[in-house]
Amino acid sequence: QVQLVESGGGLVQAGGSLRLSCAASGRTFTMGWFRQAPGKEREFVGSWSSGIPYYVDSEKGRFTISGDNAKNTVYLQMNSLKPEDTAVYYCAATSRMLGNYDIWGQGTQVTVST
Repeated sequence: QVQLVESGGGLVQAGGSLRLSCAASGRTFTMGWFRQAPGKEREFVGSWSSGIPYYVDSEKGRFTISGDNAKNTVYLQMNSLKPEDTAVYYCAATSRMLGNYDIWGQGTQVTVST
């Protein structure tokens, strides 16, 4: 079973930046980022598949997703962070092409202070 390990979360002031990493222990197809803020449902942030990033409209320009296929790792670069970006960020992956996200990381906390 492939496992995902996230890193890079932490506390940052508004306007600052963080880069999250997600390393997969084996092959995956699509790797995505989700986040869940307190009291809210988990929401999709973006994904990386076959070298192509995809973003939700609200995060275009602030968030950048990239990957290193040789390391089975995907990154989420977050700039101009806002307090409303505070959430637990999860990495997820699909074990099959065009499959659903069926592999999840443990999550990493991102806190943006005012």
